[in-house]
Amino acid sequence: MTTSTADPFGARDHARAMTGTRVESMPTLPATADDAPGEVLWEETIAPAGYASRRIARGTRLRLIDLAGDACASMLLFNAETPTERLNVADTLKVQWNGYLAAGRLLLSDMGRVMMTVLEDDAATHDAFCGASNEASNARAYGNGKNYGAQPNARDRFMLGVAKHGLGRRDVHPCITWFKGVRIAGDGTTEPQIGPFAPGRSLVLRAEMELIVVLANCPHVLDPRPDFTITPLRATAWRGTPAAADDAVRTATPEGLRAFLNTEDLYAR
Repeated sequence: MTTSTADPFGARDHARAMTGTRVESMPTLPATADDAPGEVLWEETIAPAGYASRRIARGTRLRLIDLAGDACASMLLFNAETPTERLNVADTLKVQWNGYLAAGRLLLSDMGRVMMTVLEDDAATHDAFCGASNEASNARAYGNGKNYGAQPNARDRFMLGVAKHGLGRRDVHPCITWFKGVRIAGDGTTEPQIGPFAPGRSLVLRAEMELIVVLANCPHVLDPRPDFTITPLRATAWRGTPAAADDAVRTATPEGLRAFLNTEDLYAR
């Protein structure tokens, strides 16, 4: 006898029959990851065109993996305790005198504090210039950019992610994008580095503040391919400690040290 989901009892039986089902893109509960070097706090595979958001503690390590070579991880960051403080992409670049993110770089807030440190990076193709795709840009590229259509955009995915933390449209600020790069040529030309790339590229970030992290995995706004092309992204977080007083990244530059001191002052109160 087959049950119908058209009535509540059939729907309940169908839902319960799905217990234990695993799909490629979903959170792992409880969080486990065989290849994480510490106590795992968050393990999730983010679907193509999917999003995720999570509060993580100061000191947490966050690893992102481009599983199949065509992930595009756009990221927003907020101070979890005072979300009006958030990632400032412009300051992240100008304070460090560098337009390109790599191991040893810092992600700075609009209060001059270090939010995250890039500890490891074997991708070397990231973007701090172009921001997230939106409904209009996806409509131009693919014919449709609606949030619940076949080609959703990163900005609207961010909207869903921030809403889970009581935030709204005005809180969706300029983002960092990992795994899809942009270089600026000598004549000012924007040169996208879209790939596809080798599967398995990764980076590891260290949270220097209590953070809300929001990720959107949608095609880069400058992706020239006519098809909506995106592959899964894995996020793994494990418990750790923030930068020590003698941390090599913390003491590498006077600008970086000042930003770390601003962060440490916040938590010394």
